[in-house]
Amino acid sequence: MELLKRSILAAALLAAFPAAGHVVLEQKSAEAGSYYKATFMVGHGCTGGSPTVAITVKIPPDILAVKPSPKPGWTLEVTREPIDKPFETYGKKVTDRVSEVTWKGRLDFDHFDEFVAQLRLPDAPGKRYFAVRQQCEAGELNWSEIPEAGKTRRDYKSPAAELDILPRKAAEEVHRH
Repeated sequence: MELLKRSILAAALLAAFPAAGHVVLEQKSAEAGSYYKATFMVGHGCTGGSPTVAITVKIPPDILAVKPSPKPGWTLEVTREPIDKPFETYGKKVTDRVSEVTWKGRLDFDHFDEFVAQLRLPDAPGKRYFAVRQQCEAGELNWSEIPEAGKTRRDYKSPAAELDILPRKAAEEVHRH
């Protein structure tokens, strides 16, 4: 039943975009400083019906904790980079962060799928953008455009996935209604 509800929600969200197929986040906002399940929804393959063979998500630099979810039938690759200010968590010193996550497998053009990672969001509210490279057997799509002031992601052909990180109190109000 849960899978059916998620499938209906995903289809509705994808239908909301006129150029359907943009890689979007299922949950568009989250509370600052919280753990967030980032579900990247991929609506289809590349031009000409080419199936997707890899999805690479670039993580914004102020997101320091990322745990990608493995997918059956897909391989998972993680790229790490050093951070300027190491910190300690659960008794372990952290000196680097996940900067990119890549899932490699196969998603036929006529299907959609979800790619998931758990993120620890920064304390600072504001919009964060996740550039997503969708590699296909023939070609690729780069969902990487970040809106300029006064524009929204709908003004772009290849917008990056957008997350609005809300101040704690604002997030509580959004989730109450």
